[in-house]
Amino acid sequence: MSSRWLFWTPTLIWASTWHVILYQLGPVPIVDSVAYRFGLAALLLLGWVLLQRGSLRFTPREHAVLALTGAIQYGLNYLGVYWAERYIPSGLVAVLFTLMVFGNALTGALFFGQPVTRRFAAAATVGVLGVVLVFAPEIAGASERADAGLGLLFGLGAVVAAVLGNVGTLRMAQRVRPRGVGLAAVIGMGMAWGCALLLAGAVAGGGPHWDPRASYGLSLLYLAVFGSVVAFLAYFRLAEREGPARASLTSIIIPVVALAVSAALEGWRPGLLSWLGMALCLASLWFATRTQRPAPSVA
Repeated sequence: MSSRWLFWTPTLIWASTWHVILYQLGPVPIVDSVAYRFGLAALLLLGWVLLQRGSLRFTPREHAVLALTGAIQYGLNYLGVYWAERYIPSGLVAVLFTLMVFGNALTGALFFGQPVTRRFAAAATVGVLGVVLVFAPEIAGASERADAGLGLLFGLGAVVAAVLGNVGTLRMAQRVRPRGVGLAAVIGMGMAWGCALLLAGAVAGGGPHWDPRASYGLSLLYLAVFGSVVAFLAYFRLAEREGPARASLTSIIIPVVALAVSAALEGWRPGLLSWLGMALCLASLWFATRTQRPAPSVA
């Protein structure tokens, strides 16, 4: 797939999951639902690897790293998002996740030798500002909520977990590729470990629990197949090809697309600041990804 498709595939899917996750909220504890999501995704990914006669050979030390990565990427990250939204508006959580652009740029420079250009830094800053404008009303109302500081703490923790999980997955993929172990195996095994740890938490909480409603089962299937298997494969393939910083530009565009879904399905109506913010987000993406023409030679 081209880099453009690798970018828009997770962007459009994860933008839609903001709405789909609403059908997961109910009698089933968050830990249980997240465990089901990544458990099913792990089965699909690892089953696909075996059908393709791929390798799942990891050393005990690599399994330990994958367990840690899975706990961070698919456990703490997603639990942090759900917990944050108990105390602060989802729009503010979206703003926090745009900070991934800077976190991934820093880790890309530290661990993968990918320098951050001034053009990229400027575009990312404009994009974050755009998301802030989009959700300005929600952000303004957050200070009136009790325990808003706790929500911010959970949200920032989720961002840090996502950045660290990205590093762990990409470095492991680099490590095992010479042995013929593919990216799908790395992601699938990380999800399997994350699911195992989440299920342990569900059991400790008296679970696991299940919601018999069709909406719960169908939304879970969508989140597992598209929101986890397809989206993460495309995202990490893009991060391998273009670098984690450019891949994380998805976090700036996802809120814009998610709001379009909200306008269509939930009756949301954008104001002037929202329109301006969305325009800044799209402009920042264009500026960060446009091809730079070489400087003309001087005779």
